Amino acid sequence: MLIVPERLAVACRDVPERSEWLARLPDTVRGLEVGWSLALTPLDSADASCSWVAFAQLRDGTRAVLKLGIPHMEAEHEIHGLRFWNGDGIIRLLDADEDLNAMLLERCEPGTPLRAVPEEEQDVVIARLLRRLWQKPRPPHPFRPLSSMLGYWASETRASADKWLDRGLVDDGLRVFEELSRPSDDDVLLATDLHAGNVLRAQRDGWLAIDPKPFVGDRAYDATQHLLNCTPRVIASIDSTISRFADLLEIEVERVRLWMFARAAAEPRDVWNEESVAFAKAFRI
Repeated sequence: MLIVPERLAVACRDVPERSEWLARLPDTVRGLEVGWSLALTPLDSADASCSWVAFAQLRDGTRAVLKLGIPHMEAEHEIHGLRFWNGDGIIRLLDADEDLNAMLLERCEPGTPLRAVPEEEQDVVIARLLRRLWQKPRPPHPFRPLSSMLGYWASETRASADKWLDRGLVDDGLRVFEELSRPSDDDVLLATDLHAGNVLRAQRDGWLAIDPKPFVGDRAYDATQHLLNCTPRVIASIDSTISRFADLLEIEVERVRLWMFARAAAEPRDVWNEESVAFAKAFRI
């Protein structure tokens, strides 16, 4: 019987395209088991919300991971990104079926998440990985500009305008999104979702990134996901925390802070409350 993690089931609920994907999942998995000659051990991961994942063993004994991603705007080009980076700071793609959004991935051993180490050590590892991943894709390439993701988010945020507590604050955040995401000659391929939960310890290369959501854009944006996953530390010392991480990344502190403000002020969310307003205001320059 196929195990579907609860968060994954919830993510597919009430979204027709994802519900159809979930209904096909058992047949899809069986087809891949045969087509790729895999022995699978499913994972019931509480963190899984955007993909179904299982440990896999190939016929020759190679240990791998099978990942099937749900229809997801942000992760649409994950396979292309993995091919582009080709294992440099990130897990290797062993095989893929783009029509099924299925990936056979290198297995990180021992696979300990980076979040198991102190946050200041996380800063160093994530900065090192991002600087490796920041490469310029040569045209023609499939990757979308960062502005396309932010435009998608802006539409979702505006659809919740009746719930905003501070219209001026949200409008300012949306304006900063638009300004910072304008194309630049310095733009690179971003991971966009690199944080300590998406970095695993691996024998091949110390630590490797997983689950990229590739877009081409401003390096400073890529600092934000990790920082937003360290909220108590950031709140306790905004200036020094952002400055230290920006220095590790060799990028402009002011741009990181502006991106943090925009995300805190205008990113789509289920709940708009006084706490989120105060958090966004703390990043104003």
